Amino acid sequence: MPGVRIVGIGHYSPDNCISNDYLASIVDTSDEWIVKRTGIKTRNLSQGEGSSELGAKAALNALKNSGCSPEEIDLIIVATTTPDSFTPSSACRIQGMLGCINAAAFDISAACSGFLYSLIIANNFLKQGERKKALLIGTEVLSRIVDWSDRNTCILFGDGAGAAVVEFSEEGNGIMETCFGSDGSLGDQSLRAGRFKVVNPICKVDDSVENNYISMDGKAIFKFAVSIIPKIVEELLEKSNLDISDIKYIVPHQANMRIIKDSARRLHVEMDKFFINLDKYGNTSAASIPIALSEMSDQGLLQRGDKIIVAGFGGGLTWGGALIEW
Repeated sequence: MPGVRIVGIGHYSPDNCISNDYLASIVDTSDEWIVKRTGIKTRNLSQGEGSSELGAKAALNALKNSGCSPEEIDLIIVATTTPDSFTPSSACRIQGMLGCINAAAFDISAACSGFLYSLIIANNFLKQGERKKALLIGTEVLSRIVDWSDRNTCILFGDGAGAAVVEFSEEGNGIMETCFGSDGSLGDQSLRAGRFKVVNPICKVDDSVENNYISMDGKAIFKFAVSIIPKIVEELLEKSNLDISDIKYIVPHQANMRIIKDSARRLHVEMDKFFINLDKYGNTSAASIPIALSEMSDQGLLQRGDKIIVAGFGGGLTWGGALIEW
């Protein structure tokens, strides 16, 4: 059955690997404390590279693995909450770096759900014949917006990028089903970053905005995540008339091991059905799912015809999922 397929995947992580022991030297924490509560052991941090640079390097790997040239790409969507600038967009910056001269390029902001949003948007563009080949990138330099004196948040996040080339194909199902949504009523209370004061000649400065760092209500995020991941999986299975036994892997947003374990319990599946790499990378927001897919591909875990579910959630609050035949 014709559909939109991922034909190339790639990722890039900065070389600077930060251990839990290093974090214990700058905040009141320990390796044992972090691993027990999150499952994270290391994360990679940029040494000056921006989101566009990380994204371009991941995109080059995806293009190489797809066999496509930059000129063949006619759509670029970048998901990021840490753009290098308000304008030009990260997508346009990456377009210029890669020489994708025939592409329309734009950014989207959906936090940790961003890559899935880009996949759903591209799926519709390609199915309608509006575009032929899309380059999708999730890229983040979260170290820019982390308060490195806050032990509750600085232990969680890492920098990195993942990318995928997708195209419409007459062979195989590809993206079989998707779902996504948001609930803005919960956003500010749960997770936020980058709030800016309004300053102009006729407006009094809003002194209520304290800083631009990530702040989050961990308990609220946990409660949301462990309810939404099973809902995403169940909705996709219902839409496709498949059973959980038909799915080889569930690839969740890599946020916290406790979230994944609780989701597995609620779905009544073993943990080995979930692909997990958060121990190495931490939470890389929009980059986490494409990085995971790229690692799975590199490790030979994904074979033609395998069915997987990718499921993400993030600030906004937002969520999204896709059932994909590889």
